[in-house]
Amino acid sequence: MNQPVPQNAAGGVAFEGVSKRYGSFTAVDAVSFTIAPGELVTLLGPSGCGKTTTLRMVAGLETASGGTIRIGGVDVTRRAAHERDVSMVFQSYALFPHLNVLDNVCYGPIASGTKPAQARELAQDKLRMLGLAGLEQRLPSELSGGQQQRVAVARSLVLEPAVLLFDEPLSNLDAKLRRRVRQEIRELQQSLALTVLYVTHDQSEALAVSDRVIVMNGGRIAQQGTPAELYERPASRFLADFIGDANLVDGSLQRDGERSRFEAGGVVVPVEPTAVAAGLPAGPASLALRPHRIGLVAAGQGRFDATCRRADYLGSHAEVLLDSPWGELLAFGPVGAAALRRGDAVGVAFEPGDAVLLPRD
Repeated sequence: MNQPVPQNAAGGVAFEGVSKRYGSFTAVDAVSFTIAPGELVTLLGPSGCGKTTTLRMVAGLETASGGTIRIGGVDVTRRAAHERDVSMVFQSYALFPHLNVLDNVCYGPIASGTKPAQARELAQDKLRMLGLAGLEQRLPSELSGGQQQRVAVARSLVLEPAVLLFDEPLSNLDAKLRRRVRQEIRELQQSLALTVLYVTHDQSEALAVSDRVIVMNGGRIAQQGTPAELYERPASRFLADFIGDANLVDGSLQRDGERSRFEAGGVVVPVEPTAVAAGLPAGPASLALRPHRIGLVAAGQGRFDATCRRADYLGSHAEVLLDSPWGELLAFGPVGAAALRRGDAVGVAFEPGDAVLLPRD
C-alpha cells in the first residue's frame, strides 16, 4: 500500500467559531478546531451532539450560520459542496446498484469532465490499492459488506480530494469485520498521508483509528486530544463515563500541602498530583477509576474490602461486580476471578495514579 501521496493531500481543515442554528435550536455552538494535513481526526459523541452536522458543514451539505471554515487555508464557508475539494464516504455507501464496481468508481471523475479512458485507469488504480482487483465487473449486490465499503472508499479516493470525510462508515458491518476494515482505513490513511475527518459514535472505533479525537456534547466540544489523553485523563464526568468503562465515585478532595487525598464512604485514599484536575480546590469532587485498573486481592490486602455481587466469565477476562463502601464497582480481573461467588469478600487494590479526580458536576 505504499502509494504516492496525492498532490492535493496537504489540505488541512480549520473551524473558527462555527455555529449552525435551525430556528431557535443551536445544533453546533461556536466550535473551533484544526485538522493538520495528513492527520485523521475523529468527531465522537452521543446521538444529537452535533458531530454529523459539523461533518456536513465541512462537506458543504449544510451552511454555517456563523464562523469561518477553511480548507487548505482557503475560506470555503460560503462555497458550494462541489467547490470544496472534499469527498465523503457515506454511512449507506450510496453505491449505484445498477452499475458495476468499475463504473461506480469511475462515475465521479467522468462527471467532473475526465475522459472515460483516464477515469477507468484512475479507478483501477484505486481498486488495486484497496484489494478489489478482479471485482471490477461485479454489481454491489454481489459484494460482501466489507467489499462494498471499500468500493465506497475507492470512489471517494479516485477524486483525490484535499479532505476525505467518513460518516459512520462501519455501522453496517458486524463486529469482527468492523475491526478489520477500520484497520484497513487507518493503514490507507497513513500510507497516503490523507487528511481525514471521521465521524462515529463508537468509542473503540474512534480510539483505534485516530490521531486525535474531538468529543462533542450538546453542540460543543467537551474535550479533544489523543486517544490516550482522553482515556487516561478525562476532564469531566461526562468524558470519563462516555469513553470506555469507568467507576464514578462522589466524595471530597482533601489537600494538605503537596499531598492530596480523596474521601468517600468513610474510606480515604491518596491520589497523585497528576491525577488531580488542574485547579480543583479542596471540597466536593468525583473520582474516576477504570475497571481494568482495579486489582482483586485477598480481603484486608487492598485499599478497602468489598463483596462480590456477581462474577462473569468472558473468555479473555472476568467481569466482577462489587458492593463496596464506594458503592457499586465494576472490576475486570483474570479469568480465575470468575470463580468468585456472591458474598465472597475481596480486597480492592489500585495505585494512587490510577484514579482521576474530576470536578463534581
